Amino acid sequence: MTRSGARRPGPPPAPVDAGHRPAVPASADAGHRPAVPASADAGHRSAVVAGPAGAGSDDPFRIRSTVPADPSWAAAVRRLVAGQLARLPLSADQRDGAVLATDELFANAVKHARTDPDDTVTVTVEGSAHALRVTVADSSPVLPRPRPADATAESGRGLAIVAALADDWGMSPPEPGRPGKRVWFTLRHQGSPSP
Repeated sequence: MTRSGARRPGPPPAPVDAGHRPAVPASADAGHRPAVPASADAGHRSAVVAGPAGAGSDDPFRIRSTVPADPSWAAAVRRLVAGQLARLPLSADQRDGAVLATDELFANAVKHARTDPDDTVTVTVEGSAHALRVTVADSSPVLPRPRPADATAESGRGLAIVAALADDWGMSPPEPGRPGKRVWFTLRHQGSPSP
């Protein structure tokens, strides 16, 4: 949005990839339905799968959204994650940290992995009674490298921020048949035992 309140046009929506549904155990799949979060920008037509509804539910859930690899989509990604965190017993600091860590991973994917205007980034949020896991996938095979940032540098701290906020983080190969990589972080709910 602009300061005057007018809606700024975003990039064209990502194509829906109906085959990009995450693998969910058969027992957890009951009640799963495609859903587009109410907070998503108008015109957002990415593939999203959500678990059983209900704030505070102990049922595991997974939601996935594929958006254009464009910085103008950062706010929609933050809202998607923030909306899902209400389901979990996280402190306000953990919620804020999870949104910030997701924002950093999304920004890294857009800045360092985008090679084509049609590139997309997939954000997956998974929650259970004990932990939250957020995964950001892009099409670049180049792995992110933590690096020391000069005190006056305006960038270069994203992975250090993720490491400081998360209980664990790392990188994984892409899903079978897909290019790129996945970068993820986890947060244990307060009071949950360490692994």
